[in-house]
Amino acid sequence: MNVQTALKGQYHASLAMLKQAVERCPDDLWEKGSCPVAFWRVAYHTLFFTHLYLQPNVEGFRPWERHRAEHECLGKLPYPPFREPEIGDAYSKEQTLEYWRVCDGMVDECVARLDLDAEESGFPWYKMSKLDHQIVNIRHIQHHAGALAGRVRAAGREIDWVGGV
Repeated sequence: MNVQTALKGQYHASLAMLKQAVERCPDDLWEKGSCPVAFWRVAYHTLFFTHLYLQPNVEGFRPWERHRAEHECLGKLPYPPFREPEIGDAYSKEQTLEYWRVCDGMVDECVARLDLDAEESGFPWYKMSKLDHQIVNIRHIQHHAGALAGRVRAAGREIDWVGGV
C-alpha cells in the first residue's frame, strides 16, 4: 500500500464517523446544544476545513456553493477585526450531509493530485510539509468527529468505530 492509498482510507473513515455523528444527532441537540458551540457549527467547521485543506493551496480553494461567510469559525475571527463571527440560520442536517457528500466525494481525486513530497503545505499559516498537513487535516476531522460522537453518546445514541474504508 502506498501513502496516498492510506490517506484516502483514513480520510474516508474519519468522514464516515463524522457522518454517523451528524445522522444520529438528536434533533433537539442540533441547534440548541452548546459545548460551547452548537453541534451543527462544529460539523460545518469540520467539513469546511476538510474541503479547504484537501486543496493544493489556499489559492485553489473555492467554497461550497452554500457557504455562508464566517459560519466556519468556532471562535473569534482569526483575522482583523478579531471579533465573534456573525452566524445566521443553522445549516440543516440535510444541508450538512449534502456538504459531507461533496467532501467525501472529492477525497480520492484531491489526494491523488497532491504533491505529498512538497516541503510546504500550501497554506502559509501551516509551516509544515504537505504530507504532515494532510495528516493534521485527518486528525482535525477525527478530533471533531470524536467530540460530536461524545455528545451523541451522552444523548443515549451509539456511534460505531470505523477503522478503514
